[in-house]
Amino acid sequence: MIEIIQTGPFNTVQDLGRPGFRNIGVTTSGAMDPLALKIGNSLLGNEAGAAALEIQTYPFKLRFSKATVFVVTGADCGASLDGRTVQPWCALSVEAGQVLELGQPRVGTRAYICIAGGIDVALVMGSRSTSLRGAFGGREGRFLIAGDTLQTGEVSSPLNLPAAGISVVDPAFALADVYPAHEDGALVIRAIPAGEYGLFGEDAERFWSQTWKISTQSDRTGYRLMGDAIKPTTPVEMRSHGVVSGVVQVPPSGEPIIQMADANTAGGYPKIAGVIEVDLWRLGQARIGSRLRFVRATHAQAAEVEKAVAAFIDDVRRTARLVCGALQVLN
Repeated sequence: MIEIIQTGPFNTVQDLGRPGFRNIGVTTSGAMDPLALKIGNSLLGNEAGAAALEIQTYPFKLRFSKATVFVVTGADCGASLDGRTVQPWCALSVEAGQVLELGQPRVGTRAYICIAGGIDVALVMGSRSTSLRGAFGGREGRFLIAGDTLQTGEVSSPLNLPAAGISVVDPAFALADVYPAHEDGALVIRAIPAGEYGLFGEDAERFWSQTWKISTQSDRTGYRLMGDAIKPTTPVEMRSHGVVSGVVQVPPSGEPIIQMADANTAGGYPKIAGVIEVDLWRLGQARIGSRLRFVRATHAQAAEVEKAVAAFIDDVRRTARLVCGALQVLN
């Protein structure tokens, strides 16, 4: 069990979401940085989608009520355990009573605290993710508050970690070969033209060529982008249609909106593009006010990146299993 000592708004329990219910108006939710969640769980021997804490407001502090193993992934937020520095992306053993604290991120925006066995809250529609808009899932459908206690799942085979823990290279560096570098300080995000792309005429090309800024009107539902407005060549009225995370819609203001983890289930704005799924984690770590540019990708290119990412996650899981297995034999 863990106890929340200090927290801010919008810190929640998240897993990989609850797909399959959008047809009845239920958002998928889930981690804004699913890669950080998967890697953290893989280091601990959890299922890749085990529930964890998603932290996006700081400082944050919790107390472990029993000995366990944990890892902090995602944003580098200067984590400390009883005042001693904790390296990000490093699985460590912890004793009952020890206190973990996260400060303001140095890099990124959302940190994930994964714990052996995962966070054990009630399943709702097959997921433990918090839906703040629907007020269900996670901890009573709300964000965490000081004094909350959360159970962790049972661990059949406790990890036998070395004293220094087991670390993995930050995927931003480990996967640098398959992710485009920043251009003039702007995050580069790959996308594929969407259904109504042809309605935007010359503005469609400007969607790719200009640099956009993530506005303050952005949250887990969607990121609104600031820049020179892009609009259809003629006014268009559309019936509401299904949308998913990554879809880029253009409202009448001409400022695109990227649907994120809590994406609306339907909407009538024309769709100009769709961010490839394996780039969404980079958006999940992008700060309000940061700049980004879109580059055109193909389905084949997206599939190749998915393969590279999946191979990296598998390698993390195998390596952690081998190290812990070898230590168990030695001991």
